[in-house]
Formats: sequence, C-alpha cells, structure tokens
Amino acid sequence: MYRKKTVAVIFGGQSSEHEVSRNSATMMLRELDKEKYQVLPVGITKKGEWLIYNGPADHVATGEWEKYGTPACLSPDASKKALLKIVNSSVKEIPVDVAIPVLHGAWGEDGTIQGLLELAQIPYVGCGVLSSAVSMDKVYTKMIAKQSRIPQAPYLWTEKHELNKNADRFMNQVEKKLGYPCFVKPSNAGSSVGISKAKNRAQLKDALALAAQYDKKIIVEQAIEGREFECAVLGNDEPQTSGVGEVLAAAEFYDYDAKYNNSDSRTVIPADIPEDKLREMQRIAARIFRAVDGSGLARVDFFMEKDTDKIYFNELNTMPGFTTISMYPMLWEEAGISKTELMDRLIELALARDTGIRG
Repeated sequence: MYRKKTVAVIFGGQSSEHEVSRNSATMMLRELDKEKYQVLPVGITKKGEWLIYNGPADHVATGEWEKYGTPACLSPDASKKALLKIVNSSVKEIPVDVAIPVLHGAWGEDGTIQGLLELAQIPYVGCGVLSSAVSMDKVYTKMIAKQSRIPQAPYLWTEKHELNKNADRFMNQVEKKLGYPCFVKPSNAGSSVGISKAKNRAQLKDALALAAQYDKKIIVEQAIEGREFECAVLGNDEPQTSGVGEVLAAAEFYDYDAKYNNSDSRTVIPADIPEDKLREMQRIAARIFRAVDGSGLARVDFFMEKDTDKIYFNELNTMPGFTTISMYPMLWEEAGISKTELMDRLIELALARDTGIRG
C-alpha cells in the first residue's frame, strides 16, 4: 500500500519578513499534491512559538492560523525524525519525511533552521547550512563572487560599532570610492528591508542609521543605472536555470513597499533582452549557485547597465518568495513547470540531497 510522505511546511518566523513567509507558505499549501503528501503546516510566531496548524490555507496568509495552533517543537533527536505535538501534559511524535522551511530572512534563511534539521536528520528543501548562511550575508556573497570573478557593482562595507566610532570617516570613503547615488543595505536582510538609496551625504547618514537597525554589518554599493532582472535556479549537482524576468518597479527602486504593496510594480516574463545577455545571466546564475554550494533552489538577481548593457550580479536568494507576485514560480511556469510540479521537484531534490549526505 502506498504511504503518503509527511511534508512539514514551516512558515512565519521571527524576522522582519514574517508576513512574506506566510504568503509564500499559503501558495505552497495550496499547490502541494494532497494525493502524494500528508501536509503538515507548522507556523512559528513572531515571538518564536512553534504551532502545528490544521485549517484553511487562507488563514495562514491573514495570520488567523495562530488562534487554532497546537504547541509543538522539532525534536533534534535523529532517531526520531519527528515533530513533537504538545497537548496538555502529553507529547505525541509525528514522524516527518521532509521539511520545507519556507522562512525568509533571519532565523530561517540564514542556516539556523537548516542546522536544526541537519541535527534531526530530516531532509529539507533548499540550500544547506553553509550556502544559506553565506548567501544571506551580502558581504560574504560579494566576497565569494569576487573570488569567482563574477562582475558586480563596486562596494564598501563596515560594522555598526565602527560607524558609532567614526561615521564621517566611512562616509568619506564612500564619497571617494563610490560616489552618489549609492545603495545602503543591511548585510543580513531580505525582501529589500532596510535598504535606501542615498543621493547626498545627509541621505547617506540616514541610510546608514536605518541599515544598522537591521544588522551589525552594513554594505554600500555604487548605484548601477539600468534594468533589473531575475533568473531562477533549480537542482543540486547539475542545476537548471530558467529564462529571465524583468522587474519594473513603481518606485525609484524595488524596495519592500514597491515589491509587496504597490500594485503598479510589475514583472515581465520573458524579459525582452538579446539572446547573448540571457545566456550570460544564466551562466552567472549557475556559477554563483555552485560557488556558494547551493542546492535545491535559488533566485539570482542582476542589473543591466544603461548604455553599456554590461551585466552585474546583484544577489542570490536561497529561499525566494512563493507569493502570487513572486518571480521564482512564475519563471518556471513560463518554462512549462506548474507550481504543483515544481513542489514535487523540490521535494525530490531534498530527498536526493539527503541521500547523498547520509549515504
């Protein structure tokens, strides 16, 4: 008799991207094939509480799911490979075949939950501990890209304690080496949270202070005037790359509000670009994915400079959004892979990666 695999979809989390994670999970819960999988939604509140949820997927997006959750935790005991459901004073073990940590940002996309799942020896969708951690940290991603000779915008970085000691010295360096306009970002944050565009020293000072609220490391990049593109990656040892989509931001740049709250922002799939530029972005996407030891999936973002058409790598996202406006699933749909099939492939890749590690 065929036994359905139990798939734990872990969502929410304590990061600033909690709501985005809930929206991504909602789509995944709808698209997972219920004939193949026993789907187990597991939410993490903003306070860090773990709750097993059994109810409509729509309540995940709205946040109502918390009212119906049952306390739970993931056992790190590798002999159990289970979630522990806590009802009053009793504990019930729920064996898990594979987990989907659809968590964006800190405490989820940065290697932390991946490490917990490794301890529990539960296969999971997405990149491992190392690749999740270095890809979440923009400074380290840029170091790896530089070592791999991947073109990227000139940048400088500093730490919050250095800014507190002498912000003027760092701003002088930015003005000398990068100039204006420039982008200021927290090194560890996603969904464009805490990012600002600075056009003068006063704006730079404010932008550094904002970025420092989200991370102890701050990165400043020279602004590339041009177009923004995204490419999806799928696979383990032999990753596939999708076509390329273009981001048309309603705001001056694709910040959090432009991405999720402004209906005038839109994406164009496939992007209207020359074939050689498409191939170049696909090559770079696969190259940076391998360089960070990626597995499962990632979305790689690019700039194409105005006038020169030069391609610059921007960043790599190891758990891209799966919301209704997210580019990652749309790029694969354009390639003929439905969302349901995409979920199947991601689960197969998680199991294949796990077999390779444990074998």
